[in-house]
Amino acid sequence: MTALRDGEIFEAGDVTLQSGAVFPSLKLVYKTYGALNPARDNVILYPTSFSAQHTDTEWLIGPDGVLDPSRYFIVIPNLLGNGLSSSPSNTAVPYPEVTYHDAVAVQHRLLAERFGISKLALVYGWSMGGMQAYHWAALHPDMVERAAVVCGSARCAPYNYVFLESVKAALTADPAFRDGRFTEKPVAGYRAMGRVYAGWAMSHGFYRDELWREAGFTSLEDYLVRIWDTTFARRDANDLLAQVGIWQRGDISRCEAFGGDLGRALAAIKAHMLLMPGATDRYFDARDNEGELGRLVNAKSAVLHPIPSLHGHRAGNPVGNPRDQAFLKAEVAALLAK
Repeated sequence: MTALRDGEIFEAGDVTLQSGAVFPSLKLVYKTYGALNPARDNVILYPTSFSAQHTDTEWLIGPDGVLDPSRYFIVIPNLLGNGLSSSPSNTAVPYPEVTYHDAVAVQHRLLAERFGISKLALVYGWSMGGMQAYHWAALHPDMVERAAVVCGSARCAPYNYVFLESVKAALTADPAFRDGRFTEKPVAGYRAMGRVYAGWAMSHGFYRDELWREAGFTSLEDYLVRIWDTTFARRDANDLLAQVGIWQRGDISRCEAFGGDLGRALAAIKAHMLLMPGATDRYFDARDNEGELGRLVNAKSAVLHPIPSLHGHRAGNPVGNPRDQAFLKAEVAALLAK
């Protein structure tokens, strides 16, 4: 198992997946922040996003942050395939097809078996984390009081799917990809993937207005080289492909309970729902959330508040971006006050 970096392991044992395959000795790595109150109802679940591990996302946790550990018990479960929880890079057997439904099922076991938690004050997630938040709200409607879906959606839209196909094509064009897997680090593939991502993750306005200068980059090429050429090289390439697969298969209705009926799945949600797309996000398009909003007919409340930012998809994870951080903090505070 990869170094946990202060995380802990939940040994889930042999887990039967949605596909019917059995994942032997599945492990979920997680980290907690703050203290669980006696009623066990001050819990915020904060799932990870694509290629991220808990150390990448814990920056927004703090007394003055978006999520306050002095008031809430915050749990970050690392998504399957991210290199900490069971992933191609740390699993001896051939890695099976995994879904968000599988991930949520194991996360639910973690909360119930390790902590005795049956209520969630909030499920908060960005990107793939936002898709998990949506899955939680639909699959456990009596458990989830609130959900904040930040730059995410109830299912992977066709346009989003095509974006991910370009990511896979860039990565797997590297000669290190042979017989369906990577046998060594795809140096050229990582760079190609980063260059594809750079165009999709940020907006037209971000590049037009040269907003990369605000972070200290001296030229566009300097920004691309230092941010995007190496951003994915820190992760195992087989792990990246596994997570792309989870993302592309993402659909809250793709299970026995809902039979592929998205309207039925959305109608199952009872939580206070906050949909926060990035106004200029190119692959989690705000129009998908607009279409979902009117179908959340049984939610306690449902609002659509796009992040007014030129930072595209990255507006939902605004490290070093005080304006977007302030927007997220205010929106989450208002949600938690409900």
